[in-house]
Amino acid sequence: MNLRQLRYFIAVAEELHFGRAAERLHVSQPPITRQIQALEEQLGAQLFNRTPRGVELTQAGALFLDEARNIAALLDQAADRVHRASEGGLGRIDIAIFGTAILSFIPRIILEFKRRYPDVKVVMHALDKLAQIEGLQNRSIDLGFNRMLTPVPGLAIEELASEPLYIVVPDPGPFADRESVALSELAREPMMLFPASRAQGFVEKVTGLCHEAGFAPNVAQVVGDGFTAMALVAAGFGVSVVPQSITSVIMEGVKCLPISDVSDSARVDISCISREDDPSPIVANFLEVARSLSQ
Repeated sequence: MNLRQLRYFIAVAEELHFGRAAERLHVSQPPITRQIQALEEQLGAQLFNRTPRGVELTQAGALFLDEARNIAALLDQAADRVHRASEGGLGRIDIAIFGTAILSFIPRIILEFKRRYPDVKVVMHALDKLAQIEGLQNRSIDLGFNRMLTPVPGLAIEELASEPLYIVVPDPGPFADRESVALSELAREPMMLFPASRAQGFVEKVTGLCHEAGFAPNVAQVVGDGFTAMALVAAGFGVSVVPQSITSVIMEGVKCLPISDVSDSARVDISCISREDDPSPIVANFLEVARSLSQ
């Protein structure tokens, strides 16, 4: 039994006429007749009774019509799913994020991707920079979002956006009534830096900006994330430097101010990292969505 026999049988059963079935299928009648005869031999049952006006289904034929329709529908469904998977419309994508990057425009990318490709399962992983690189290399994730990535053989890094840095100061405090603050004004202030991890690119960025402003930062503590740094600022431990995206989080006892000096270099990127050799159409579709929303 093959798919051609099933389709021929369904056409004849619905038309109740070999000639009309042949016209519907755009084939000549003899092949249909031969295939139906072969099908009846394989099943060991007569599917049609021949009549002067055409054919009619036997009881066995009526039963087999239901089964044949179900089989054909399943095959069509399978073919459709395979086609959609080949175009990146069906499957799964594993995405890694870390720190304040998730507060930027990444949620908009994910929402738009899910809107365009609702049948792709999106799985999120919280991984730091080195863990993202390892995950891409061992293929446990498909994409990562992070900041200040350095070139890695075999991996593609694409900057999608950048955002300014802000100073977080205590409120109330000596800077709380200001609209902006110069980084150089913080030379004597204890500073909370983050993240305290194997990948301290952001710490190096802030330290470099302080040197550019003419001083070495008075580092009071290095903590795991920007939220902890802000909480310590609220508790009166000093000040901190954070990406703009984190300023959308309302935290009592702090005020976030733009930097009025070194403003051109006081920015951080948001980049996507993926495998250069990844043939996945799902990854390609995700990157296309990300680029369309990049800032």
